[in-house]
Parts: sequence; structure tokens; C-alpha cells
Amino acid sequence: MPTRRSPAPTVKPTAPARASFRQRYDEIEAQRAALVARLAALGEASQRHPGYRRALRLLNETFRKEKLAQRLAVLQAAAWLIDVLEKVNSVT
Repeated sequence: MPTRRSPAPTVKPTAPARASFRQRYDEIEAQRAALVARLAALGEASQRHPGYRRALRLLNETFRKEKLAQRLAVLQAAAWLIDVLEKVNSVT
């Protein structure tokens, strides 16, 4: 067919270099260590709160059970819970 054009060549954008598994693992472990330190710094009053134990469980048991891809979501949940505990602790 004379009016038919050939399809334009598809150009894939170059993806940025992905960090290695070990680099991603170390970054997530560093984030976990920072959250554990924040949790420990809350003080004795917050340690009696049920959310404290849940955050600790998230950062230890749940975190270790999950695959690397899901660990980031666990850290986000723990960070949110620690934020709530910090606000509760500052109000009382």
C-alpha cells in the first residue's frame, strides 16, 4: 500500500543504574536502625503504650520475615507508628 507508513522505531529510555542487592539491603538496614533508635529514645512512659510493642514487633519480627521488597513498607508502617507515639508522648 503506497500510503502506509512504517512504524517509528521505538526508543526505550535508559533506566538509571539500579543499586545492587547488597546496597539496597544495607540502606534498608540503616533505616531500620534509625527507627529502632527513635523508638528507644521515646522514654519509659511510651514503652507502656501498646503501640510501642507493636512498633518493636514491626521492626524486628515482621521486618525479618518479609522479603526485601516488602521490608520498605514495614519500615514505613513502623515510622508512622513511631510518629504517633512521639505525638502522644509530647501531649502527655
